[in-house]
Amino acid sequence: MRVVQIAGFLGCGKTSAMMALSNILSGDHHKKVALVVNEIGEIPVDGEVVEKCGLRVKTLGGGCICCEIAFNFADTIVMLYKIFNPDILLAEPTGVAVPHRVKSATLMGGRDAEVSLGPAVVLFDAIRPEELLSEDMLGTLVKRQLKDADIIAISKVDAVDEEQIRDCEEKTREVNPEAALLRLSCIRGDGLEELAKLIIEPKEYPLYPE
Repeated sequence: MRVVQIAGFLGCGKTSAMMALSNILSGDHHKKVALVVNEIGEIPVDGEVVEKCGLRVKTLGGGCICCEIAFNFADTIVMLYKIFNPDILLAEPTGVAVPHRVKSATLMGGRDAEVSLGPAVVLFDAIRPEELLSEDMLGTLVKRQLKDADIIAISKVDAVDEEQIRDCEEKTREVNPEAALLRLSCIRGDGLEELAKLIIEPKEYPLYPE
């Protein structure tokens, strides 16, 4: 079971990307896909949205995958592996999760399930680059997420012009020049097929990006 995280700060479009990718992976590529949505709050709104689209989702509440409920996430991986045995598990951490810690939690589940580390896909919202990379706690968190990324997807490219997209690409490359970089729009479909192919590519990703 290949575990792939769709990470990024709050509001960057993670749930929309997960739904679009799951449709492509299960439809065009005939993969059995499971989704895990991590919610800090008591009301799992994103999970409800996913289920309205006809998909089954396991929602984890009460904390972040990479910290408080790491054991819960590991247990969920084992449960999904034993009961459903999907080809790909798409995990949406909270917007404050750090990708390498989510990978660590995945490896904890790998003790009792056959799992492989897929890429850490980090979405970067093209609408608000200055806010996300500001010189404060938010900027520090987002830069940490980008540094941990195996793939950086500039999201919502349908809502900005070419100059803004290039600006986002330059800014994210400065933080992490090694990650694969693509443009993503869940409305127009930009980059979804390319991202799906990268996800199913038989490549083992390290705990920390090289």
